[in-house]
Amino acid sequence: MPITKSAKKALRKDIKRHKRNLAWKKKIKSLQKEIKKLLEKKEIEKAKKLLPQFYKIVDKAAKNNVIKKNTAARKKSRLSRLITQYTRENKVSKSNKTTPK
Repeated sequence: MPITKSAKKALRKDIKRHKRNLAWKKKIKSLQKEIKKLLEKKEIEKAKKLLPQFYKIVDKAAKNNVIKKNTAARKKSRLSRLITQYTRENKVSKSNKTTPK
């Protein structure tokens, strides 16, 4: 436990910052999970609409040093790549269904 007055204040600040950082990380994770669930349900358009909101949250978290800049870029890249992948799979499966043999 801190003994000096400044150490006690530093601990209070650390606790506040920790809670704030966890809130940002929770927002990121929950939105990421929501988008992935939509993709699994083949609701690609809804997932695409949530992508800008995800970008905004990740960018703000990086700006406030909650996560590092490269981590933010990696998260955005992986999620957009996943959406693109599901979009391509969906187009391929639709084209296979419509062509008669």
